Amino acid sequence: MTSRADRIEALLRQHFTPAVLRVADDSHRHAGHAGARPGGQTHYSVLLVSDAFRGQARVARSRAVHALLDGEFAGGLHALALTLRTPEEHAALPESAA
Repeated sequence: MTSRADRIEALLRQHFTPAVLRVADDSHRHAGHAGARPGGQTHYSVLLVSDAFRGQARVARSRAVHALLDGEFAGGLHALALTLRTPEEHAALPESAA
């Protein structure tokens, strides 16, 4: 059985062909909060750098990711902290912010 993080990563790789992708399970930080479950796998942060975001506003990028992961939300995913950039936006940041 694959973890939710693995499924999220696979979907994002398949759809966005990322230059950079990091998916982190942050569920342990949300224990006792709304949407948290004892088994975790409810809260994630994602850094996704992709050419697919070129020409898209931040809201459009977020909507595209949320739509792609709709099945995960239906299955217990509660929250995503998204950082969505083009390769140029990512390269322009200091290394500490990457």
